[in-house]
Amino acid sequence: MISIQHIIDELEILAPVSYQESYDNCGLLVGNRQKIIEKALITLDCTEAVLDEAIQLGCSLVICHHPILFSGIKSITGKNYIERVILKAIQQDIAIYAAHTNLDNMPVGVNAKIAEKLGLKNCQILAPLRDALRHLYVYIPIAHADRVRKALHDAGAGQIGNYESCSFNIEGTGKFKPKSGANPFIGEIDELQSEPETKVEVVFSVDKERAILKALFDHHPYEEVAYGIIPISNANKHLGAGMIGELPEPMEETAFLKFLKIRMSTDCIRHTALSERKISKVALCGGSGSFLLQKAKQSGADVLVTADFKYHQFFDAENHILIADIGHYESEQFTGEIFYEVLSKKFPNFAFHLTSVNTNPVHYY
Repeated sequence: MISIQHIIDELEILAPVSYQESYDNCGLLVGNRQKIIEKALITLDCTEAVLDEAIQLGCSLVICHHPILFSGIKSITGKNYIERVILKAIQQDIAIYAAHTNLDNMPVGVNAKIAEKLGLKNCQILAPLRDALRHLYVYIPIAHADRVRKALHDAGAGQIGNYESCSFNIEGTGKFKPKSGANPFIGEIDELQSEPETKVEVVFSVDKERAILKALFDHHPYEEVAYGIIPISNANKHLGAGMIGELPEPMEETAFLKFLKIRMSTDCIRHTALSERKISKVALCGGSGSFLLQKAKQSGADVLVTADFKYHQFFDAENHILIADIGHYESEQFTGEIFYEVLSKKFPNFAFHLTSVNTNPVHYY
């Protein structure tokens, strides 16, 4: 038996909610996470048509990329499509879960899927995420340091790039005086105690904080654990916005645009003027990626593939880079494959369905 929470647990391993942008609204938006379910529908957008499809298929959960609830609402009367979707979902007991910018920021997320479709190699995050790391320091009796340190590492602390079990250790002397009511592991009430201790320092990603603190408190011998957590502004090169990679072979601009139309299943690409450059290095971002233009230029990319460029923003390319705006839906239309691949592997006997509804609100004549 599989509950909604079981599926959420896997989704949040794929894309922890702690990595969503501050303006976003990811996670379970509607429904009871303890409900036992048999089917789920995967989609880019949760529209009325998608919800009707979920009802027809008998799906009790809709997993989407774009949150149907993005900003606060003060009433639910059915006056617009958002309220109608929420009302119907509640009436039909269908849960809605969204993984949006948290999935965008993952190295195996939306941008990795585009890179896969384009066959790019040597891919890296274009704009690494900042403020996603924490520095933990803790004082441990020397005799217990190895045990606590291992517990922290097992919980995910001390993982830096391709290295694990990383820590910095300093030995010194801790002093403390237990007061009345204390139950000290070492020392006596009202007596100053000196204890050889190791100061252990580790770095961890923000999504692992709860597990790391649990490991710390479960394995540290002291009644009161002396520790501190410090935010780190260092960029985490394994997380962040956009991606950059290389084509297997350089292509002429027109050939690349034709290739892009085929691989991304789009009939329309808005682009800047062609300049007879060869396309070799490709920067990309699913959804609205105009904010990455300067990063793409600085990285030496020949083209930025994304969506939602405004008229005046095209001038900002200044003939240094080709902008290829393929459309918001078109850039993210394969996102459902990410959910499907991960969840189907974890729950092979559960019925996951990819929507048959084209939710693109933009049409071309």
